Amino acid sequence: MNAPDAGQRTTSERMIPVGRLHGAFGVRGEVKLESFTDPARAIAKYQPWTLRDARGVERVCDGAKLREGVKGLIAMLPGIADKDAADALRGTDVLVPRSALPPPAPGEYYWVDLEGLRVVNVEGIDFGTVSHLFSTGANDVLVAQGERERMIPFVQPDYIRSVDFDVGIVTVDWDADF
Repeated sequence: MNAPDAGQRTTSERMIPVGRLHGAFGVRGEVKLESFTDPARAIAKYQPWTLRDARGVERVCDGAKLREGVKGLIAMLPGIADKDAADALRGTDVLVPRSALPPPAPGEYYWVDLEGLRVVNVEGIDFGTVSHLFSTGANDVLVAQGERERMIPFVQPDYIRSVDFDVGIVTVDWDADF
């Protein structure tokens, strides 16, 4: 793994978390990898990765090899050869440029693309902006942050009526008092 020099990333493109390293697996430098991609192994397609530790220090990793473990993915990263080096990566985020991800299918969205969009209800009342989304297992939930926080089930077309990236607005069918 090499530390990126100032010229490696020439744009300020948004970096997207696609996984997280969870420390050593065994003694030969392998590391447990939590993938946020679906399917989980798809994370391997998006290399090179940028690894960002808890202090915000980034380094580029290219050539990671993955295998299935009993409880998830195990990664072998170039330059990581022992348990101590692998354990030092605990909590490190795996990031890729947004442009590395394939376009979503019609009617599907990457959460990161929704963040920051304005949220208005069908009556035109401004709820603020999308701060984040989360999954409940039953459905995803959009969190709109304005004068107060609103949690709106991301269920189309029942509550999420439209997403318009051209004007930057998510229109929802949600009571302003709820």
